[in-house]
Amino acid sequence: MGGRRRGILCSGSASSPSAAAALILCCCVAVPLLVSVAEAEDPYRFFTWNVTYGDIWPLGVKQQGILINGMFPGPPIEAVTNDNLIINVHNSLAEPFLLSWNGIQQRRNSWQDGVLGTNCPIPPGRNFTYILQVKDQIGSYFYFPSLAFHKAAGGFGGLRILSRPRIPVPFPPPAADYTILAGDWFKANHTDLKALLDNGQDLPFPDGLVINGRGLGGTSFTVDQGKTYRFRISNVGLTQSFNIRFEGHTMKLVEVEGSHTLQSSYSNLDVHVGQSYSVLLTADQLPRDYHIVVSSRFTSPVIATTAVLRYSNGGAAGPPGPPPGGPTIQIDYSLNQARSIRWNLTASGPRPNPQGSYHYGLITPGRTIRLANSAPVINGKQRYAVNGVSFVPADTPLKVADFYNIPGVFTPGSIPDSPSGGGGYLKTSVMASNFRDFIEIIFENSEDTLQSWHIDGYSFFVVGMDGGQWSPASRAGYNLRDAVARSTVQVYPRSWSAIYVALDNVGMWNVRSENWARQYLGQQFYLRVYSPVNSWRDEYPIPKNALLCGRAAGRRTRPL
Repeated sequence: MGGRRRGILCSGSASSPSAAAALILCCCVAVPLLVSVAEAEDPYRFFTWNVTYGDIWPLGVKQQGILINGMFPGPPIEAVTNDNLIINVHNSLAEPFLLSWNGIQQRRNSWQDGVLGTNCPIPPGRNFTYILQVKDQIGSYFYFPSLAFHKAAGGFGGLRILSRPRIPVPFPPPAADYTILAGDWFKANHTDLKALLDNGQDLPFPDGLVINGRGLGGTSFTVDQGKTYRFRISNVGLTQSFNIRFEGHTMKLVEVEGSHTLQSSYSNLDVHVGQSYSVLLTADQLPRDYHIVVSSRFTSPVIATTAVLRYSNGGAAGPPGPPPGGPTIQIDYSLNQARSIRWNLTASGPRPNPQGSYHYGLITPGRTIRLANSAPVINGKQRYAVNGVSFVPADTPLKVADFYNIPGVFTPGSIPDSPSGGGGYLKTSVMASNFRDFIEIIFENSEDTLQSWHIDGYSFFVVGMDGGQWSPASRAGYNLRDAVARSTVQVYPRSWSAIYVALDNVGMWNVRSENWARQYLGQQFYLRVYSPVNSWRDEYPIPKNALLCGRAAGRRTRPL
């Protein structure tokens, strides 16, 4: 293993004396908050972000978008394993705001998760400094706004974590490292979409797809013939899975949400909502422009958009022919592709370590949880539920209420471990669990739509997925050797997916649908991973700069 690095790295806008002063102030304020939390020899990277509304034209129609430092998508974050990220977010919107970090496992620190169950929103005109450590992680991720329906307005950006120096990476350094943030998009303002959901209606079909905030042909990536490039691909959309393909080229998959994979080659890849993949592409074709195509999966009609893969010596004339077609509604094709993704057991680098062993298949889960999604109508309005419970936010973040022992906010065990079979009901649902337990979770989908599930704070082993109804006999087909570890898993229509999870991260963690309409209308809950030992080895205390709201307003935080 490589030795630890020392140093402080600052990032952010300092284009004027006032901006520079603000950045220096941010550094001076943030360091005392951090020194007791993070290992002093791990470097810091500082970011100062201002969140505003601004005009954007993703599909050729002017919309009100969420900008970060005037950018859409927002500024990229690049870090190295174990770096400390100090991100000072100024909310210049006229409404509360939060950012969350999709796939970043805040070790012992759900205080920084950036969702309504753990954090008080940043009020208009105020700021909050996130103190994150990308502990023992590598890979491709993204951040996004988690409140209201802000995700439909932008505010997302790429987040990559590189391996530490001298840690072998299982492929040569690429000539360049590109990020593709793609997903479905609506021409309606995010407030109008939110109003539809609040009134008990569902979202309409998306108006299109975008790549890095732009529509058809609006984004290009330049390559030199003969060289190999890394593309980090994330589905940052609201509702739709997509398929991506590079005309005339093959992709070699090398990483999925922090796990190096066996390096299989694909002509196209399905990327479901909330998921991130990393591929290598060699510019080994005739020098010209080629289509990069992103198209919806399992929809009728199919919607698509393109970017351009541009050879530097190709003349930049544009792709000469139509975009290549791809798979559309073939579920078996996608299922078999998903099963082909395996963990690279010989690669160095951070990886999940359940109960001190990498051999997750030799550990017997102590608990099986079955989670079934449903779409009940409750009080005359469309809702979505997990095991019959449709989540409603409390007036106080659950993590804050738990810390201060505020009664009446939530009850552990308020969601059952298996489907109830009855109608849906509203509840602030929290599932109780114990630190260091090793559990099996089965996601069951009896609907005709694909589901996508995410667990904050964790990577988990995707040990199985198949069509039909899960039963204990299904375990005979589990992959107990080299299942990929990731933080988001798809569940195909009328199918199931099974995961193993080592509950090694104390906190209050969001388990949610990545279909954002379903998440907003209740298809989520919180997993309370509890340790009776009040020790910083298990969980950090509430940050000194924590915002307090609801029934916790006016209380004082404990200094670090």
